[in-house]
Amino acid sequence: MRDDGRDGKAGAGGPTGGDKTEDEAQDTMNFDAFARNMVRLFDQGAKVASSLAERNASSGNSPYSVASEVGEAAKTLGSVAQALVSNPSKLAAAQGDLFSSYANLWGRSVRKFLGEDVEPVAEPDPGDNRFNDPGWSENQYFDFWKQAYLITSRWAEDVTKNTEGVDDKTRRKAMFYLGQVLSAMSPSNNPFTNPEVVRTTLATNAENLVQGMALLAEDIGQSKDLLRVSQTDLSAFEVGRDLAITPGKVIYQNELIQLIQYEPTTEEVSKTPLIIAPPWINKYYILDLKPEKSLVKYAVDQGFTVFMISWVNPDSNLAQKTFEDYMHQGILKAVEVVNRQLGLHHVNLMGYCVGGTLLASALAYCAAKGDDRIATATFLTAQVDFTEAGDLLMFIDDAQLKSLEEMMAERGYLDGSRMAAVFNMLRPKDLIWPYVVNNYLLGKKPFPFDLLFWNADSTRMPAANHAFYLREFYHENRLSKGEMELGGVKLDLSKITIPIYELFTREDHIAPAASVYRGSQLYGGDVRLVMAGSGHIAGVVNPPAKKKYQYWTGKPAETFEAWVEAAKEVPGSWWPDWAAWLQNLSGEKVPARDPSTGLFPPIEDAPGSYVKAHD
Repeated sequence: MRDDGRDGKAGAGGPTGGDKTEDEAQDTMNFDAFARNMVRLFDQGAKVASSLAERNASSGNSPYSVASEVGEAAKTLGSVAQALVSNPSKLAAAQGDLFSSYANLWGRSVRKFLGEDVEPVAEPDPGDNRFNDPGWSENQYFDFWKQAYLITSRWAEDVTKNTEGVDDKTRRKAMFYLGQVLSAMSPSNNPFTNPEVVRTTLATNAENLVQGMALLAEDIGQSKDLLRVSQTDLSAFEVGRDLAITPGKVIYQNELIQLIQYEPTTEEVSKTPLIIAPPWINKYYILDLKPEKSLVKYAVDQGFTVFMISWVNPDSNLAQKTFEDYMHQGILKAVEVVNRQLGLHHVNLMGYCVGGTLLASALAYCAAKGDDRIATATFLTAQVDFTEAGDLLMFIDDAQLKSLEEMMAERGYLDGSRMAAVFNMLRPKDLIWPYVVNNYLLGKKPFPFDLLFWNADSTRMPAANHAFYLREFYHENRLSKGEMELGGVKLDLSKITIPIYELFTREDHIAPAASVYRGSQLYGGDVRLVMAGSGHIAGVVNPPAKKKYQYWTGKPAETFEAWVEAAKEVPGSWWPDWAAWLQNLSGEKVPARDPSTGLFPPIEDAPGSYVKAHD
């Protein structure tokens, strides 16, 4: 699940006349135009509804389909409701609290209507951008709906958290599904209870709703099994033109990877090169967006010889490629090629997210084999202990894994749109509903944003590799227990004694900070622990010039909470801290290396062809 790295809300203002008051907008209404637009809206809506019904029917009960998730949500929330009903006194007390809050809200609303200045019963949490429009507070009608929603949602969350007789796993699933339901029920998502939508509808004679229905039809047409709500203007960017433009050459490729060597920008470079292993569930250019946001360009400019693994977007022909194949043909093959290309033994490795999990597995494999070519490792939001792996664990049990494996067996891979849907469900208030409001209710095309373009550029996952990853890591947590084997070698993380830079991010919903920290304690050498502000993406892609998020450093502690309490906060990006750490471990300076003059002749210019293959 990926955070979008933005603090502002999507969809501020209407297409035309969005800043008018409701009364001013009504005065300018053209009722004939409004009526015509409503006819157009209902006509388009009928076609869209028919298309959605056909899509939902064809998806059946496959994992992560609407039908399967609604059924699972009803089952889980029903078990909590049953436990609450079985305790009449608790149920009565909970109902009494809710009705008391409603009565308080009604009383204060009446007093406010009579002109009295009253304090609200409930206010949005800091950072909740759904209710930023002034109309939510200035207009009593909308203010009432906002407060009623906040009262109800907080009451439901409190009841779910505190109902007795519910096991921890069921309670966590119930909280997750409750979050989906409550996010969907927000009055901000209703055209009749959102002041910005009402104002815009009156000002444009409902043209916004007609445009929104057209955008919905467009999204349906471009989606595969699941509806993907557009989060950005996909026509605004092109890989190799606007993004992934750091100069370099593809010097090697096999079935799984292209290896890019970037052109130097300094006369001298550190002797030991850097190889980056990004996640294969996304395109690598999250680390090479626009030049001012590119970690790749930053590393090159700091005097490192940088290589990037660009994973293939696999099809059914690669269905049987395993996690072990990704280690041998991916990371270890890249190490071998760089050794030969530069004529040296040692390399540095960086692994991001699942690329870091693969790197840790490869390091344990190398330690068992006596292979010392990897001199240092940098892990970016990478888990190796999945005990506290967060809400993604909700999707992984024996029944769901079996269904998922059966579905992947049909095609030989998992469609990238399904993983994207799961990631978005981890943060529906930020990654789903703001775009529903902006696109379909306000009728505005989403704003061009490079990070969200990357987010939409999903990749497939080969069946064998993905099934192994979900079952062996998430479900069984075998790597952290010392039970995992690759190539007949048992993996022991404590045998990894090289210097490690471990980055976790404070608001990560995919690789929670506590989970990454827990895994860092399993290594056998020195680990520099760094926590960045923000989440899984924005916390990593945080260039120094932006001065947007801070980071924390500290010595290892017995628990994550103890580490956070003692950690030192540092303003600005973690990138300079990491560069200084790596330079101290990368040997003397040597003349810069030209990627065109090595043992491997260039195949094509960066970013290469693998990254341009679409899902």
